[in-house]
Amino acid sequence: MMNERPITDWLPITAKEVEKRGWDELDVILISGDAYVDHPAFGTAVIGRIIESEGFKIGIIAQPNWRDDLRDFKKLGKPKYFFGVTAGCMDSMVNHYTAGKRLRSTDAYTPGGEAGFRPDYATTVYTNILKELYPDVPVLIGGIEASLRRVSHYDYWKDQLLPSILVDSKADLLVYGMGEQPLRDLLRLVKKGVPFSNLTTINQIAFLQDAEKELPKNKNWETVALASHETCLKDKLAYAANFKVVEVESNKLNANRITQQVGDKVLVINPPYRTMTEKEMDQSFDLPYTRLPHPKYKKRGAIPAYEMIKFSVNMHRGCFGGCSFCTISAHQGKFIASRSENSILKEIDELVQHPDFKGYLSDIGGPSANMYRMKGKDEAICERCSSPSCIHPVICNNLDTSHKAMTTLYRKIDAHPKIKKAFVGSGVRYDLLVDDFNKNNEDGNHDEYIEQLITRHVSGRLKVAPEHTSDATLRVMRKPSFKYFHKFKEKYDRLSRKHNLNQPLIPYFISSHPGCEEADMANLAAETKEMGFQLEQVQDFTPTPMTVAEVIYYTGVHPYTLKPIATAKTPEEKKNQNRFFFYYKRENHQWIKDRLKKANQPELIEKLLGPQSETKYPKQQQKKSSWLEERRKMDKNKNSRR
Repeated sequence: MMNERPITDWLPITAKEVEKRGWDELDVILISGDAYVDHPAFGTAVIGRIIESEGFKIGIIAQPNWRDDLRDFKKLGKPKYFFGVTAGCMDSMVNHYTAGKRLRSTDAYTPGGEAGFRPDYATTVYTNILKELYPDVPVLIGGIEASLRRVSHYDYWKDQLLPSILVDSKADLLVYGMGEQPLRDLLRLVKKGVPFSNLTTINQIAFLQDAEKELPKNKNWETVALASHETCLKDKLAYAANFKVVEVESNKLNANRITQQVGDKVLVINPPYRTMTEKEMDQSFDLPYTRLPHPKYKKRGAIPAYEMIKFSVNMHRGCFGGCSFCTISAHQGKFIASRSENSILKEIDELVQHPDFKGYLSDIGGPSANMYRMKGKDEAICERCSSPSCIHPVICNNLDTSHKAMTTLYRKIDAHPKIKKAFVGSGVRYDLLVDDFNKNNEDGNHDEYIEQLITRHVSGRLKVAPEHTSDATLRVMRKPSFKYFHKFKEKYDRLSRKHNLNQPLIPYFISSHPGCEEADMANLAAETKEMGFQLEQVQDFTPTPMTVAEVIYYTGVHPYTLKPIATAKTPEEKKNQNRFFFYYKRENHQWIKDRLKKANQPELIEKLLGPQSETKYPKQQQKKSSWLEERRKMDKNKNSRR
């Protein structure tokens, strides 16, 4: 049974476990802000297993206490080669605080969901401690927090423009994006005796060097210089222009090296690797994971993030949507990296052996569930492209959006003798399934997919993310017009009636996003009410580093046009926008009347609060559940960031 495995099946996290393996020294020690779950959806496990697969002795220090005498940082001793540091599967500040900057009471990556087991700005705190304790040992940082803070970035929680995380953390090297490819190259060089200071020509790493020093030579790279951090502090337009360069280079198949002066240092960001091949993806997912939390957590309670995904299968990475508020493409890339059918089916064979498995897969998907194996038809065209999105403002003619590979795989999963139902719990990119928007549907495979999805793979409700109803706001979001959501809903309802199914659509919306004003929120509330939705799964916009929306929030301009974009910034403005979601709550009625009278929009008062407002809401009404839980399920693949 999986729960009776020997302790040596997990990577060691205590000195006793190191001894059980017969080791007297570790080559590499990983420090993580998450509890250790040995599963391919958790970055620390993936990185640890890769290090192990390259022949290194690896140990993990999970959620060390940074407040006491720092004994946790010392318990595995000093590694032979280097420390690796990650804040975990989420940026520690997003993990800790709501959009209103209120401290969260739970942490999904900690046993029992208990908060308080990692510091704010965890990567920086952990690395500074290591540099104090072991000044001669190199530190490599990575994960979502390090990745999205690798260059000058606005920090919403401090309300400041901060330099690269390399400056404050004092780390030696930073790996950005998905770390498998740079890590393997780095490990092989380290094993040969190459010092950290010479690991400067590996793709997808960043480092600081003295400003007067010549850049490392690589004949295949051109170099693009950004405005210095000091210039950005004085000039918000320079910061906005910088972001455009970083995003464009991040979305190229053949990118340039980026540099930025920071004080008397120069930040160097080497170009990313090309998208992982199917073979490389399989190699990462097929490592010998136990797919279980470490046994030491048993008495402390379940780890919510693990419980959410323990019976799910991640089919691919990346997202070509390029949404302005989302970090997926910034971290995982816009090009889709897919696993082979064999690797996916092999994982399912292992999952069904889990002692708690009852025959139901909670999710077969990815960041957007229906992008598996999608790519450019002619890669030569992709080679010349630098667009941040393949589907905005229109779907690229060169993008193969066939859903055939998914319908074929879904059927194979359904045929597994131990699978009763395999659900698609990740959010579906509905615009790919609307013929008026997506013209690449010559063989009708989109219709085949949606019918199969509705009849076989919806667990009561289907989650989609129109995000707004205002076309002006949606353009800033890099999302399609809301009219296409209407068309999708018509098709969805028609097929649901055909098969006598009652599976409500669950749409997600965002308030106070750049480009959204109060009138837009009032119209959103009215239009969604008319469609039969009473919204409860809603989100207030949070400006996270390395997103277009963050840049607009901080600078007031769009980084691609440098033209002003109206943005709600004060707590009161943000709260006011969010209140329109809850027009049906009696305590908001008078406030809404006053706001709409002041805006000279009496027709919206009638729509929102008229006689119909007291009637029972139709069948599309949403069930109450935690927004955090639902949103994390929808964006499940974010769990694998590192």
